[in-house]
Formats: sequence, structure tokens, C-alpha cells
Amino acid sequence: MPVISAIAGLSDEMMAWRRDLHAHPETAFEEHRTAAFVADHLHAFGIEPHNGLGGTGVVGTLRTGEGPVIGLRADMDALPIAEEGDVPHRSRRPGKMHACGHDGHVAMLLGAAKYLAGSRNFTGTVRFVFQPAEELEGGAKRMVEEGLFERFPMDSVYGLHNWPALPAGVFAVHQGAVMASCDTFEILVEGRGGHGAMPHLASDPLVAAAELITALQTVVSRRTSPLESVVLSVTGIEGGDSFNVIPERVRLRGTVRAFGDQIRDQVEGHIRRVAGGVAAAHGIDSEVTYERRYPPTVNHEAETALAAAAAAKVASVEHNHAPSTGAEDFAFMLLRKPGCYVWMGSGREGGENPGLHNARYDFNDTVLATGASYWGALTETILRR
Repeated sequence: MPVISAIAGLSDEMMAWRRDLHAHPETAFEEHRTAAFVADHLHAFGIEPHNGLGGTGVVGTLRTGEGPVIGLRADMDALPIAEEGDVPHRSRRPGKMHACGHDGHVAMLLGAAKYLAGSRNFTGTVRFVFQPAEELEGGAKRMVEEGLFERFPMDSVYGLHNWPALPAGVFAVHQGAVMASCDTFEILVEGRGGHGAMPHLASDPLVAAAELITALQTVVSRRTSPLESVVLSVTGIEGGDSFNVIPERVRLRGTVRAFGDQIRDQVEGHIRRVAGGVAAAHGIDSEVTYERRYPPTVNHEAETALAAAAAAKVASVEHNHAPSTGAEDFAFMLLRKPGCYVWMGSGREGGENPGLHNARYDFNDTVLATGASYWGALTETILRR
């Protein structure tokens, strides 16, 4: 299935944009150069940009006659990872790199903007939303809270993410949940410190913390229905700094992933009860801090059908690909407006194919025209003349 020919002609230009962005990564809410890059190009296409929403976000508006208004979103931020690859366009900023392909997302949406501004083969309005801080900092939430949909009204909104686990030329389009929620927790276990050679005179929080880590595994295996998809991972433990001292306190941290708010409520309650019970059994105290970061990303039925129809014009479409227990702050936009979030295959044939958030990851430039064509086809599908 072909990409849009006019967009195919932009492939080299999009690749140059993408590699420039890759060489100059910026992490959450620091995307000043990236935002200026985006705004300058939108302005050159004849699309007036608005800067500063969500700190470093950019929104461009393209209107052709009266009709519906849609939003197309690309995230812009990089990750705090030191790049290990040896590509010519590798990061010039130590400790930062585009390890999730947001450089490609920006380049594809810019390519679509240039095409749509030139062709104007639609009737209605397109909002090009370039969002900061997707990586665990909630840039989408901040844009929404600062009036994204009030200042730039939209009838529906759409997102796209490259997916190396899918081959190039394939889109995965999900009905309903596509990404999980992301919650975090910290548990402070506080006892009475003492000499490591005389543990009977202390109330050891390390032993309690070790038991608590094991007990928390039962939240999923024994306290949650096997028909529910839930992940609970303890990802950190801090406590003690000497060979012969039992510390006063130990801190655990971790994450919970789920696909519905009811199960999130249940898991949070279980964590609090298990932590309290283990601490009480050891005669010490515990304190749980539970934070709900991102809600599940849930696609809407009508908009999913439109997205699938558009994707089918430029690639093949999978409808039964399993959702991911990763999280995505585009969920905040879908809580306010109907829309759809799709995955675009970006896997390479043969050779090394690192996944997302890998220090050797590099966006597959061969799919730039595919992604930009999806945006073009989606616009022309929804905003038909």
C-alpha cells in the first residue's frame, strides 16, 4: 500500500529534520530549541504557530473552509540516557538522547503539516499539537490544564507512536485500552536502629522490608482476579550505609500498571493493607505514599474506526495486537476529547533492532513517509471535501 506521493518526496527533508533533532535532544520542559525548530518550520509552511502552552509546547492551526476540527499530536522530549550508538547524528548532549523516537514523531508531523498546507485537500481545521514532557512528567496534562482545548477547540484528537516490535509497514490499531495506567508508590518502613551484632536490641526495618517485598507479590497473584491485567513491581530499596549498623528506616519504591480505575483502587488498598500488616507483625511503622501519574490510554470507538481506515490507506493494519503495560500521557487528552492512539511499526529487517528506551536506539528513517502519510490520510479521511 503506497504512501502519499507528495509526502514521499519529502522523505529526505524529514530525515534531515529528524537527525538534527536527534543530535540536539532536550528532556522534559527544556525543549526550547526543539520548540523553536518546530515553530520556525510551521511559519515557513504558512501555518501560524502558538508557543508556550505547557511551557514549551507549540500548537499550529491550519484552516480550510468550515468543517470539523481535529488535533494531531506529536511528543517532543528526549530521555536522560547516555547514547551508546555510533551514528553520525548521535546526541551532542551528554546524558540525553532521543531513545523513544520522539525526534521521528516531530519530523513526521512536520512533514504532514507541510503537505497539508500545500495541498489543502480537506475542509475544516487541523491543529498540530507538539507536546513537551511525555516521559513521566505529564506534559499532556499540563497542556490540558493550561487550556489546550479551550484556546484551541477540537472535536477529536489523535496520537501516534513508533513501535519497533512491529515491522515497518504495519499499524496496530486498538479498540479500547491500548496503554496502561502508571502509578508509583513509596513505602517508608521505620523501626529502631542498633548494632548489627546485637539485632535483638533493635527493631530491624530491613528484615521487614524484605518480607514486604515478597508479600507485595501476592497483591497480583492472590488478591487480584487472574482475568485482570495488573503489574506491580518493586523497583528500588534504600536503607543502611554501614556493615555493622541496623538502620532506623528503609524506603521501598515501585510502580503499578493497570487498565481500569477500579482495579487501581483495589491495588492501592491492598498495598496499604499489606504494608501495614507486615509492619505491625514486626512491631514497627510503615507509611505509604501512592501517586496516580497517568491514567490508562483508552481509544474511542468511532475515532478508532476512522484511524484504522486512514492507516489502511498507507499500510497494513493489525486489530488484535496485545495492548502494552507501558503508559502514555496522551491519555489525559483522551479523557477530555474522543480520539485514537495508534502504534506504527518501525522495526528494521535484519541486523540490530534495539527497542524503545535503549541506549542504542535510533528511529528508523524509512518509516518517516509512512507516518506522515498516515497523518495526511487521517486528515483527508475525517475532513473530506
